Amino acid sequence: MAKPLGPTGEFFRRRDEWRKHPMLSNQLRHATPGLGIALVAFGIYLVGEQVYDKLYKPPHPSSSSSSSSSSSH
Repeated sequence: MAKPLGPTGEFFRRRDEWRKHPMLSNQLRHATPGLGIALVAFGIYLVGEQVYDKLYKPPHPSSSSSSSSSSSH
């Protein structure tokens, strides 16, 4: 048999208990597991790539040597 309804506040409080269920709170975090770690790893990769490009950047050929090498071929 169901619980007696009691005052109106008790009636609505019992019917709103589902809103506080652990599966319904913090839904985005549960829906995307590992997304935070993936974003941090991708950010570290981007920073590392920029640092690598600055440290090991090949020298740019001058415009006169590139035009002369293309005409000699």
